[in-house]
Amino acid sequence: MRLGLYVNLFTGKDDRPALADAVEQARLAEQAGFDWVVLGERHLHRPGYHEALTSLTWLAAHTERIGLATAGLIAPVYQPVWLAETLAHLDVLSGGRVTAGLVLGYRPEEFALYGIPPREKVARFEECVELVTRLWTEESVTYEGRFASVTDAFLSPRPAQRPRPRLWNGGRVPAALARTARMCDGWTTSFNETDAELPVKIAEYLSYERGPGTLGADVLVCREGHCAPTSLQARKALEEPLRGLYDAYGSWKRTSMDAGRYAQEWDDIAARSVVGSPEQCVDGLGRYATMGADGVILRVQPPGMPQADALRAIEGFGDVLRRLEG
Repeated sequence: MRLGLYVNLFTGKDDRPALADAVEQARLAEQAGFDWVVLGERHLHRPGYHEALTSLTWLAAHTERIGLATAGLIAPVYQPVWLAETLAHLDVLSGGRVTAGLVLGYRPEEFALYGIPPREKVARFEECVELVTRLWTEESVTYEGRFASVTDAFLSPRPAQRPRPRLWNGGRVPAALARTARMCDGWTTSFNETDAELPVKIAEYLSYERGPGTLGADVLVCREGHCAPTSLQARKALEEPLRGLYDAYGSWKRTSMDAGRYAQEWDDIAARSVVGSPEQCVDGLGRYATMGADGVILRVQPPGMPQADALRAIEGFGDVLRRLEG
């Protein structure tokens, strides 16, 4: 089982702007055996949220081996050539460690910030992925799209990875799963997908035909995660800050069909999380492996959780990984 650490980029009044906490977590995750450090993206958030790509570059400079992933960048708001070039250069600088996880996005405020009509998001997403992929893999690209066009375009340097960095995509409706199979290399689930839903969703995703040039059909399950000596200690550390985050999500996702999932009780949340003692976390990760997951991305630090608690959880999952390997 491969593990990703979803790093908290929310800022607060006492936040250190150099991302010192994120660096400390990423280095510890690297030592503990995690495969990726994973960053999300958010805009128009008070008191603040660190920008994802510059933050990922900062983490690349302060780590050596761990993969650098996003889950995910809001693809419809990006100019595709800029995104392709920036991610390619980050892949070069990091020695080939980038995975670009994308999403459609859902907040009207974020689309308005970039002047993007929400009705265009699917078309913009598909155009962005096609152009990024071609620029990463072809010597010269001529492309005429609805939103972008290039003539004899190329990247120099191209990504370090060959044939290119992997692309993940999120989403939970059938159209999103089919689009992921057709255009990307892995599917990232929602953090609020229930365990009862996952086997059906995974089977559906894997049933869709792969598009030409795709590099696989990885399944990455996103979960709340906290490992402590006892389940009570894990709950005590995680529950209050996670509830604060879920209350915020309920507001952000007011236009989304899954907004109600963030009003659930702790037992419902725990049932779709990897939370508890090392033994319980071993069982939890094994459960997702049995469902067909290739990796699990763990969010161990909601906003408001002390850094010390997050570090202890990362160390705990290092112990879990050693048990799984043994």
